[in-house]
Amino acid sequence: MGMTMTQKILAAHAGQDSVSVGQLILADVDMVLGNDITSPVAIREYRRLNLDRVFDKKKVAMVMDHFAPNKDIKAAEQCKMCRCFAGEMDLANYYDVGEMGVEHALLPEQGLVTSGDVVIGADSHTCTYGALGAFSTGVGSTDMACGMATGKAWFKVPAALRFNLTGKLNKYVSGKDVILHIIGMIGVDGALYRSMEFGGDGLASLSVSDRLCMANMAIEAGGKNGIFEVDEKTLAFLKEVEAKEPKIYAADVDAEYEKVYDICLNDIKPTVAFPHLPENTHTVDSIDEVKIDQVVIGSCTNGRLEDLVIAAEILKGKKVKKGVRTIVIPATQKIYLQAMELGLLKTFIDAGAVVSTPTCGPCLGGHMGILAEGERAVATTNRNFVGRMGHPKSEVYLASPAVAAASAITGKISLPEEVM
Repeated sequence: MGMTMTQKILAAHAGQDSVSVGQLILADVDMVLGNDITSPVAIREYRRLNLDRVFDKKKVAMVMDHFAPNKDIKAAEQCKMCRCFAGEMDLANYYDVGEMGVEHALLPEQGLVTSGDVVIGADSHTCTYGALGAFSTGVGSTDMACGMATGKAWFKVPAALRFNLTGKLNKYVSGKDVILHIIGMIGVDGALYRSMEFGGDGLASLSVSDRLCMANMAIEAGGKNGIFEVDEKTLAFLKEVEAKEPKIYAADVDAEYEKVYDICLNDIKPTVAFPHLPENTHTVDSIDEVKIDQVVIGSCTNGRLEDLVIAAEILKGKKVKKGVRTIVIPATQKIYLQAMELGLLKTFIDAGAVVSTPTCGPCLGGHMGILAEGERAVATTNRNFVGRMGHPKSEVYLASPAVAAASAITGKISLPEEVM
């Protein structure tokens, strides 16, 4: 029996000719990632090993993004611990205020991950890098500590689901709508500890940003990882960011999948996930009036330049609804600068929105946009659990940047076509 993309990458990093579903392996890792919430826990565990260096100072990254710029004393102490550790270990990839960004947008932008890599990160959305043909997955802080020390991690080889994409996305439909459609179809546990492997002719319709968004939300379906076939768009992106030489792994024709899903992109409509699970999806054209108090455009899911461009296209020359707080968060400093040079920031501000420094901020209910009791937000983030963005009696509706921008204008969940 042949192997999937994920199995091939894991086999290569475990030094084996092949691996099978359920097999426990010890594999080399190409990158170990932590942030300002998870790294301090890992650092404390690492200290117990009494080591004075990490396995490779170029292969450990720490990004201060969740509560940065620091929102309070505790956040400041967390970042200080990471800053001191990074200095002591001479980490090549430590990112703090002024040079940081939302971690899962920053690492691809910096060329730190590439096709064929194995990446572990003490953050559940580390699965993002599968968009580039890597095996990447979230781990606990203890695993992060051991990864920093040894450059290795234990894995149970996951079974796989195959998603064959055909057709082409319609205007104002993006990868966010596709992955919400998929999660609505299979459920939040539909890919539990499975590899979600995406391929087919429809990939040509998906930008790298679309793929990064979709791989990011594999975890919202319970996936161990999400991974995309490598094509010319992938290779062009990797060349642009000057990533190291990619290693391309393609699934065997006789690879075994637990289930195969055929998805025609032409049929995907703008989709929103209602509270309080990403699987609670509805197409925008099918819902009744849902009034909102806040819009957030940003996050590791949808804070890339492409996302800001489409939001600005919809907001240009218009005003957000009085009383709707609209917060735009470019995912990295580079994206912030590009948006400024393109005039997008002026468009957002003229429309009545605010533009924030890069941060995870409101996505996890940290800062920069907390919801009060009874308030509703449309957000381009990835989770809408109870209390995710603030008060346990607030509500978060997950949507694409296009739907979020349109909703900011009307004050209710809306299709982009309604305001254009």
